[in-house]
Amino acid sequence: MKLFAHPFSAYCWKALIALYEGDVAFDYANLEDHENNAELARLWPIKLFPVLVDGERVIVETTAVIEYLAATQPSVAPLIPSDPVAAVEVRMMDRIFDNYVATPQGKFVYDSLRAESDRDPHGVAEAGKRLDTIYAWLNERMADRTWACGDAFTMADCAAAPSLFYADWTHPIPAELTHLKAYRARLLARPSVVRCVEDARPFRGYFPLGAPDRD
Repeated sequence: MKLFAHPFSAYCWKALIALYEGDVAFDYANLEDHENNAELARLWPIKLFPVLVDGERVIVETTAVIEYLAATQPSVAPLIPSDPVAAVEVRMMDRIFDNYVATPQGKFVYDSLRAESDRDPHGVAEAGKRLDTIYAWLNERMADRTWACGDAFTMADCAAAPSLFYADWTHPIPAELTHLKAYRARLLARPSVVRCVEDARPFRGYFPLGAPDRD
């Protein structure tokens, strides 16, 4: 099994956290290596990552990667509950973190990479409003939960960790949202997440908005 990934990529963290949680053996095709990039392009012409290769199977899209791991690796299976109703909640929260935290956070980053004349200040402002709204919603939700869906660490938390890590760098979580800030801190203390944070540390210079001197 081989994962094509970059240590600084939020969506790669999401897959890596699942692999580390399950202590799954895999080859890490680090995309800092040009040869790995060339192989990735052959496997998936869109060239987005991570991409998981298991024998003849090529799995793209991070949620699908975790779903595949949960279906094939018993140690990863607990990330998606066996109860179908509980599993729906986990999948719902997975999409919420990807779509309503990671996506607006990415708007800030991608806009900063554009030429000044091509920037979209209105779109960035709207992304900030979206983050403010979801932060408040998540803060209320996390008032009585340890993890995104209760007492168990799940795929939803694999999505939450990188989303909230980078979102707080980009558009800080307000101090008064104590439940959400505490949840982010719990995520960053999780050994699987610590491993991702430390592996990404040498690449903080890649963050176009400037990485803060914390975390």
